[in-house]
Formats: sequence, C-alpha cells, structure tokens
Amino acid sequence: MAKKSTPPAYVGFGMLTPVYIMSLDQLPRLNTGAIVHEVSDYVYDDAAIIACNLSQWGVPSGMIGTAVGDDLLGHHIEDQLKKFGVQGKVRYTKKYRTPLEVNVSDKKGARTYFWQRSEQILGTLDTADLSLIKNAKLLYVDWYDGEKHVLRAMQEARKHRVPVFLNLEHGHQDRDLLKKYSGLTTICQAVTDAAQIGKKQAMLGTARKLIEAGIQTAIITMASQGCMVVQGNEIIRAYAPRVKTVDASGAGATFSSGFIYGYMNGWSLEDTVRFAIAAASLKVTRSGLKMFPAREIKGLAHSVRIERMQYRDNRFVKIREMFQLPETNPLIDNRLVKESRKFAAKLLPKRKVERKKIKRSMVE
Repeated sequence: MAKKSTPPAYVGFGMLTPVYIMSLDQLPRLNTGAIVHEVSDYVYDDAAIIACNLSQWGVPSGMIGTAVGDDLLGHHIEDQLKKFGVQGKVRYTKKYRTPLEVNVSDKKGARTYFWQRSEQILGTLDTADLSLIKNAKLLYVDWYDGEKHVLRAMQEARKHRVPVFLNLEHGHQDRDLLKKYSGLTTICQAVTDAAQIGKKQAMLGTARKLIEAGIQTAIITMASQGCMVVQGNEIIRAYAPRVKTVDASGAGATFSSGFIYGYMNGWSLEDTVRFAIAAASLKVTRSGLKMFPAREIKGLAHSVRIERMQYRDNRFVKIREMFQLPETNPLIDNRLVKESRKFAAKLLPKRKVERKKIKRSMVE
C-alpha cells in the first residue's frame, strides 16, 4: 500500500476480499435469470470499505487485513487500496486463493451476498501487525470476523487509549458476547435483527439493551427507515430521505463512514448523524462505492428529518422534531453547501400535488 508521512487517523481491522456488485431490477425466480444493468468492483468487507470511503473525503486511513492469495485478485486488492491511499501492508499467502464476494442489489433496496469466509482465512488476523493502531484516532472492527480475532485488536486499542467503533449488527442477541465487547467499545453500531426488518419497538429495545450494557455511543440502523443514536442523555432519531435506489450494497458501511467522518471532525452528534444518513442515502442512488463529495452530502443532510428524545422511566420519549437545520447552523452556513442543497433537491423525489375534486354544483 501507499506510504504516508501522516499516520492514519482511521484504522480498519478485518477481512480483505474483492467484490463484484451486480445491479438489477429484481432477483429472478429459481432456475431463471435476470438482466444485470451494471457491474462494479470494490474492496470489501466493511472495515476496508470505510477506509476507502474516508480516504475519498481526505481522512488518512489504514487497513490491517487478512492475508490474500498470491494471485491476480490478491494483487488487485493491493492495487485498489494503494489507489485510494489506504495505508498498511497487504500480506500474501500460497496456502489458499484469494476469496471472492458477489453482491446482488435490486431496485427495492435489497441486497443478497455470497461470500467465502473460512476460519483458515480469518485466522491470519491473529498474526497481523497491529502497530498502525498505536497512533490512530479510531479503530474499527466487525463482530462477524470472529470474537477471538477482533478482541486482540480491541485490546491493543485499549492499551493505547484508542477509541473503538464496533459493528455488532445483530450480535447483541448473544448477551455473553455483548458483555465481552461492551467494556472495550466506544461506539457500537447494531441492527435489530439479521435482516434489518425490525419495527420501532425492536429498535427501542435494541437501543435499551446497548445502553444498559454500558455502551457510550449506541447506533441502531434501520436501513431505509433511518437510525437512532444514543450518547449519554442525548438521543436522536433520524429518518432517511426518500431517494431512487439503484444499489444498496455498502450502504451500512457508508453510514459508518459518515458517522466516523463527523466524529473525526468534532461535530455535534446531530450534525454527525445527519451527515451519516445523507451519505448512505446518496450512496444507494448509484452503483459501486465512489463517494459523493462531502459538500454535496452536507447539502442533503440539511433536509434530514430529526426527532430528539429522552430516556425516562425506562422508556423513550419524543421531545422535539426538526425537519431541517436552522439556517445559522455551521453545517450549512457556507456557499458551497448551499449550492449542494440545490443538487440534493434534484435527487429527492418530487412531491405530488394533491388536488381536491370540486363539485360541479359549486361552479355552475
């Protein structure tokens, strides 16, 4: 990977695999086919996606990953990371071929993935050099890379007082696992269930579970339904704007990227959540993972619907609702951002004007 004089502020830890993303209208029935409109490729999994995304926004990023095969796909991964300016060493092995992931996305926002994740591959995380963590501002790990593998990196971060962002997804359903992770985690992102189809009560229940486990910042993502973020006494419920979906793959990682970007810049929790929601919403409007510029994302962030809540008597209570930022907010008090709001408005679906029928007797 490319050498940098500035140590990476973000360090991702986890699986390295190339991915092919196929965009189509809808998944075909069994034993039939479908037309693929677009194919794009990227470096997965989430830790690597975020490293590449943040690099596109000017954040120095690094990646500590699994070993890849000494083959064409393995060297392609190194070339891609180098192209994005992601720091860290890509390790090669002759013991296995580079794993491949295929992601199929439809226009309804669903994505179906096929991946290769053997214990032999994940086991190479145990011998990875962790020196990048020492000077980082944040370490990111995914729970699905395996408890015994990611705990080593999390403990190294704790040793150097580096905050940890854990993508726990539905892993909170295992209370023993949640207990092990909670003491090492600063920011925890979770979903209600594996398919992310839980309703409001499931979201509130998941948030309550993370709070009671001692998580400092708990994020519950709900795909197209937005998210809830709890940080101390501050609770924000954000709703994703309606956009035309082309490819939803990587949307969750893009949300994480946006949240980390705001966190790195010292923004308020509300501004950070707005940016994260807007980044993920814009991502699904086109195939692949080339990020929209930060200023264009800020333009859409202005229109994100926000509810402020409080946690009282073991329940969540809505106290305030905002449909857009006040004009004095620093997130939008900028000429470029105001221009970007016009750009964002073009992406949002036009509201249909409802015309009431007029009785003929009223006009005759």
